[in-house]
Formats: sequence, structure tokens, C-alpha cells
Amino acid sequence: MKFCCLERMKDKINTFSSFGDTGNGGITRLSLSKEAIAARAEFKKRMEALGAVVVTDDLANMYATIEGDEDLPAIMSGSHLDSVVKGGNYDGVLGVLTAMEAAETIVRDHIPHRHPITVVVWTNEEGARFEPAMMSSGVICGKFDKDTMLRSEAKDIPGYTFKDALLESGFMGDIGNRMSPEKYIASIELHAEQGPVLYEENRDIGIVSGVVGMVNYEFRVKGQADHAGTTPMKYRKDALYAAAQALEYLYTELGKLDEELVYTIGKIAAYPNIHTIIPEEVRMTIDSRHKSPEVLKQVISVIENVPEKLSGCTVEAVREWDRKTVDFDKRLVSFVETSADKLGYSSKRMYSGAGHDSQYICELVPTAMIFVPSDKGHSHCELEYTPLENCLKGANVLLNTILEIDRISN
Repeated sequence: MKFCCLERMKDKINTFSSFGDTGNGGITRLSLSKEAIAARAEFKKRMEALGAVVVTDDLANMYATIEGDEDLPAIMSGSHLDSVVKGGNYDGVLGVLTAMEAAETIVRDHIPHRHPITVVVWTNEEGARFEPAMMSSGVICGKFDKDTMLRSEAKDIPGYTFKDALLESGFMGDIGNRMSPEKYIASIELHAEQGPVLYEENRDIGIVSGVVGMVNYEFRVKGQADHAGTTPMKYRKDALYAAAQALEYLYTELGKLDEELVYTIGKIAAYPNIHTIIPEEVRMTIDSRHKSPEVLKQVISVIENVPEKLSGCTVEAVREWDRKTVDFDKRLVSFVETSADKLGYSSKRMYSGAGHDSQYICELVPTAMIFVPSDKGHSHCELEYTPLENCLKGANVLLNTILEIDRISN
């Protein structure tokens, strides 16, 4: 088994945490912002110092490739450098840093490898500045229309589009540099778990079998606006009260389904949102996730059977979007598991509840993912943390998985 370097891993984490440092242990590094561009420049400098050839495609995805000994398709690994507002130093970026460290170990230790090794940085994975999330990998994999994505408007600068940011970034390259099945034989993405399971079970590594399916609905509850002081309770059509009843119904009925099901009322708005007026309309979303299509069918049945009338108000459930469960390449998943076992690390097979670029990439290139623990499950916040030792363990699993793919694949 081969091993990465603890001090180099520490240096990478410390260096990249300075790009967008919030001063409170986290980062704000929105896609193609000046902070993200600085991180990209550091990535390019470090990879070129290893002898990698760095190119970008038309969506500013970065591909840093170290030559192999044979003329074969490359093995790809990486993730994203952008963050949410006041996010952490591990979500996404750790996948880039561990891929960099694996590549550096191969170069510094003169480890023979037949295939080229490509470290990739995906553009706008979070969707925190330009919606939607996983934008660039989604365009490449046929999920989103490029022209529509180019018109996506920044949340921090009115009228400023994704196309504007691409043109100004200095990282927009040629469409011919895009990832494609002909160029790559496998993709392995390491990521912080972003949940508490590995931490609570004291496991070193998550062996990711796939990404769970999900359904998203918006509830539109309509009542009647009236004066808060003069309308007796028995005559009211209070949309917020009706929404609360709908919420209670959802949590009660969904709670009767599978224990692995998760569901969240994450966004709610009341109109006219004035303290002296009875709410006339409430809109709220529900996000529900599970790996089983059958369980998701039951979820849909519960959602669509919420009473259409509650406390004199009408209730409408509108399906916004959904995704099917994605299963990763079984052979690659087994390689990850074998590498963890040989290194003596405790592991657990699991599905990801969060979305990742890999869920799109796997439709073009055989793909697997590696999880490392998130301390107390914190993610998308400044408390996000993965101990250095766990980062190194993840890098070691990634390195040895890449070498195993290199050994047996053509």
C-alpha cells in the first residue's frame, strides 16, 4: 500500500482555507468570485509545479493531467473549490486537495502508473452564486442547456450573469477540453460526508454506493387577508394556520414510512407578511429523499393526499422537480472498499443524501465516491471540520484506489 504525506496535506488545507477566509473558521468562496479565482490560480501553480498540463473547457472546468507511461484514457479525481456563504473548509475543496495530494505522491515517490492522472475542478457545484447547483457537470452530461445556464444571474450582483463571470475569470477555455467517455476510464471523488453517520459510528471511511433519489414539492395555501384585530377567530381563513396543519399532516404520515427517509420543510413564506393582517397565502417547500423508488412513491402519495381544504383555505401541492437514485459503478465501489480494508481503516457502505457532480458524471464515466467524517455532522457552516488524520486516511484510500484502477484497467 502507498501513503500520502501528512505535512503536505496539512499545508494544502491551510493554504486553501485562506481564500475567502471569513475569520470565524470558515470561508465564503462563491463560484468565479475573486476568492475562487485566487484558489484556482493556486491550484494551477501547484499542479504545474508537479509537471501537470492544465487546461480548461468552455465552462471553466479545470483539468490538470500528469502523463502516464502508456497511451491510455485518464483516471480522474477531484471536486469543486466554490463554497456556500459562510461555508466550511472541507466541502468540495477536500476532494480537490486529496486528489492533488494523491497526484503529488505519485510524482514525488516516482510511483509507476500506466494511465494519465487528471485532477479536476468543477465550476459552480454549489449553485450558491449562480443557480442551479452542479451546473457545469450538468451541462456536460446533458442535464442543463448551456445557453440557459449562461443567463443565470448572480445572487450577489444584480444583472451579472454566469457568462459575464466566465468571460472575466480568465479560466474559460475550449469546448474540446471537456470531460468525455473517450478521454477518461474512471472518476473517483472524495468528499466530506456532510452528515453525522461516520462520526457517530466512529468510522474512518464511507464507501459511497450512490446518491439517493429525491422529490421536491411546493405547497400553495390560499386563504383570505383580513384585519387581525377585528376578525373573529371563527370567521377567519388563515393561510398560515392551514399551512401548519398541512405540515403536521406531512410529518405524521411521512413518519410512518421507512426510518431512512428524510424530509424537510426548508422554505416558507407568508403573504402579505404584515403583523396586523391575517395571512392570505403561504408557500412552503418539502424536500424528501430516499434510495428506494418504492418509498419515494409512498412519499408522493402522502404529499398528494394532503387535504385540499384546511380551515377554510385551499391547499395545492405542486411538483417542482425530482431525481432518481443513482448507483455508482460496483467494481469501482469495491476497489474503494478493498483499499480501505487493506489500509486497516474502518468503513461503512452508504448512500449520499446530498447531491454531487459525481451523480451526473457517472452517466458518462464509471464513477465512485469516498466519504470522510464530518465532525458532529456539521456542514455548509463555519463549524464544518474533518480532522487532519481523517483527511489523510481519505487521501490514502483515494491514492490506492487510483493505483488499483491503473493496475487492472486498459
